[in-house]
Amino acid sequence: MNILILGGGGREHSLAWAVAQNPKCDRLIVAPGNAGIAKIADCVSLDIVDGGAVLKFVQSNAVDFVIIGPEAPLAAGVADILRATGVLCFGPSQAAAQLEASKFFTKTICDAAGAPTAGYGHFTDIQSARDYVHKMGAPIVVKADGLAAGKGVIVAMSLQDALDALDDMFGGEFGIAGAEVVIEEFMEGEEASYFILCDGNDVLAIGTAQDHKRVGDGDTGPNTGGMGAYSPAAVLSDTIAEKAMTEIIKPTMAEMARRGTPYQGVLYAGLMIKDGVPRLMEYNARFGDPECQVLMMRLGAQALDLLLACAEERLAEVQCNWAEDHALTVVIAADGYPGAYAKGSVIGGIDALPSTSSAMCFHAGTAQSNAGVTAQGGRVLNVTARASTLAEARAQAYAMVDQIDWPEGFCRRDIGWRAL
Repeated sequence: MNILILGGGGREHSLAWAVAQNPKCDRLIVAPGNAGIAKIADCVSLDIVDGGAVLKFVQSNAVDFVIIGPEAPLAAGVADILRATGVLCFGPSQAAAQLEASKFFTKTICDAAGAPTAGYGHFTDIQSARDYVHKMGAPIVVKADGLAAGKGVIVAMSLQDALDALDDMFGGEFGIAGAEVVIEEFMEGEEASYFILCDGNDVLAIGTAQDHKRVGDGDTGPNTGGMGAYSPAAVLSDTIAEKAMTEIIKPTMAEMARRGTPYQGVLYAGLMIKDGVPRLMEYNARFGDPECQVLMMRLGAQALDLLLACAEERLAEVQCNWAEDHALTVVIAADGYPGAYAKGSVIGGIDALPSTSSAMCFHAGTAQSNAGVTAQGGRVLNVTARASTLAEARAQAYAMVDQIDWPEGFCRRDIGWRAL
């Protein structure tokens, strides 16, 4: 098969890495890709949110299967355009992707499905939102309704923090994403990520992970797109996972189908777990980043078979085969992230790192120049290892981190601390 992956981050590098191992893959193309992806696939320049441009490329390059990585092409309806012309595609429709593209939409679905989640208010003007915050008090969670690259969620521990967040959102800091705001009750407990493939009819759980959202050790500092992750998530036991599937995932999928917008792709359920009871924090319509990296490290070549079965609506025929193993990834980010950061610094030591089925440095924000690999984003590298225990995987990952020569970068030193 000729396979096209849309995206150019660490998630897409790990997807490409897993897909390339499967003998069904003859040619792998990634748009736009990055310096790491270019070592295993053909990278091309393509406007991935322009469905017409993507379709034209697919037709002129005899692409058999398209895997959509990030949320922007999904929200732009690229999957709809491809499916309408018979192109096999992994990723939900524009209507179904509203589960990520609109926090308020997700809340209305949960209300209709009876899925347990946080109490909330939805606001389109700042004064009403301010009044609600004053009424509810802190801690409280303020969310930009639309897509904000993983940064539109403020966990406000004080009243002033919440009011400042409202000023930022309605003031345009997150663009159109903040034109509407959802304010939620603060939920206590431990977070975990649950990943489920959905083909419009059937569902198949494909793993759990725990992300580290805050920038600093000990979960301190501002939220980021994710500073590291590990899989499986110990807090998400089989019993809790089954409860989440029965009470949250399946009712959501049934409600989406009832509305005439069946969900087809990967569903990422962010859960808050307290006293063995899961509640939904958010849905994402694509693999999490960096959770995808640890999932792909554990799944390997079978990932392509699972994605194909999902796209071909035959999930009922397949199963996910897990080894008794653990994977952990450490994000190395540019100094200043998640705020302002410089681009263009050269990263040394990458070529000396192992590249095996149990140790990989996935590239996120990188490019190749005459000087070598350069940093081009906020989150730049995902140093990932797999082992029989989480402690071993962590030790291997940090040993690789220490081989990288990049003074302009930093990482958290406590990834996996909750489980360890």
